Amino acid sequence: MPGARGLVLGALCLLGALGRPPAGRREVSMHFNPGWNDSSVNLLHVQAVDANSTLHYVWSSLGVPAVLLLYTENEHSTLHINWPQLLSPDPAGAIWVEPPSSVLHASAVVFTKLFEYDGANASGPARALFYPPYDLAAFSWDSVNRTLNHTALTAAFRGTGPPGTFHNGSIAFQVTAYEESSRDRRLPGLLHTANSSKLEFVMDGVAPRGNSSRFVLEMVMVEGPGRHRRLESARSIDDEYTPTIFEMVQLVSEPQGTHAGPGFLQWKTTAYGAREAKRENGIRCRYSPLQAVNGTLLGPSIAHAYFGKDVGGLAAINISFGGEDGEIYASTGYLS
Repeated sequence: MPGARGLVLGALCLLGALGRPPAGRREVSMHFNPGWNDSSVNLLHVQAVDANSTLHYVWSSLGVPAVLLLYTENEHSTLHINWPQLLSPDPAGAIWVEPPSSVLHASAVVFTKLFEYDGANASGPARALFYPPYDLAAFSWDSVNRTLNHTALTAAFRGTGPPGTFHNGSIAFQVTAYEESSRDRRLPGLLHTANSSKLEFVMDGVAPRGNSSRFVLEMVMVEGPGRHRRLESARSIDDEYTPTIFEMVQLVSEPQGTHAGPGFLQWKTTAYGAREAKRENGIRCRYSPLQAVNGTLLGPSIAHAYFGKDVGGLAAINISFGGEDGEIYASTGYLS
């Protein structure tokens, strides 16, 4: 992707659980590296409590960047971390919740790789020529504590690639937590509740390796037993909040044999070609079908710390940015 001013690439999604009963307002707090006095590692615990339940989000760039979502039917449930074990080569069992019986839903999203391909003569990633991928486990990450805002309930994990890559560019996972239901003022105007958090993936100033580069983010889904996944696409004739964007996609994890609600990852199929998102600088996003992953999850990550060493039952999905209508960033050098 050309542009002398660099490149910014972004995708916005919601992650959460549909609790029982539906969410009203939650008391939200953010804790950087709780119980550990070392800012060279990044772990952010977001705790959202109401009268009957607690949501624990654990975001971290340790090993492979990931987020762990734990929904508990206990307003007094607590997250525990064994830091020496978490920082060891085998972190299995380093993260747990007390009481363990209160956990009704446990899942994780692991952000494994960033792919780049030549989109000049390809209608999509399936037929494109790919460059060597960026392994996000090999990235260096700034301290999240520098960006943590306890009032706005926001934080950012900002990383740079190995020496010789990305030049002066970076990627970031920008996190927002919510205390109550509302709709984002910024496009694409996602509706959220107190049972969800927002994630924005951003590439800023990354030098592309070709004149027609496109990028693809790979995500691997991890869940506990007794869940059923499905990928849904909902289309509407029009949306007053995001006109011309007719598709909402969500990956839903349904419980089996429990009264707990589903967990979900939800997004609209768009990105934007300017810092101030507008209709005229919208960029199309594509996504792949949900694919089962053979074998176990490569690590380590906080997913291993909770689910154990041999994490199985995995599924992967890729989201790509740009396409035949994505040349707007060729002139602006910006995509968010």
